[in-house]
Amino acid sequence: MSATQFNQERLLQILLAPQVSEKATMIAERSNQVVFIVTPDATKPEIKAAVEMLFKVRVSSVQVMNAKGKAKRFGRSIGRRSDVRKAFVCLESGQEINFAEGVA
Repeated sequence: MSATQFNQERLLQILLAPQVSEKATMIAERSNQVVFIVTPDATKPEIKAAVEMLFKVRVSSVQVMNAKGKAKRFGRSIGRRSDVRKAFVCLESGQEINFAEGVA
């Protein structure tokens, strides 16, 4: 499926943020994958279309993970972090997304 089959406004809202961590950097170097935090109701074809539309790259596959929020204590009360849905986007060989380009 291509980006033309989905609502353009919906595709702009699917990707919330790139996941920048040691593990995400290691995955990016090893297997040419980029990790994004996405909306909880995003599907694999929508994520693929959104990445291809926004970053002008070719995506070979998408894997999705639902991470449950941790229970944390705030003094006496117990709180909970919100659940997060992550998308591991595998780029085709020769494709690259660089998030550090705009940083001066």
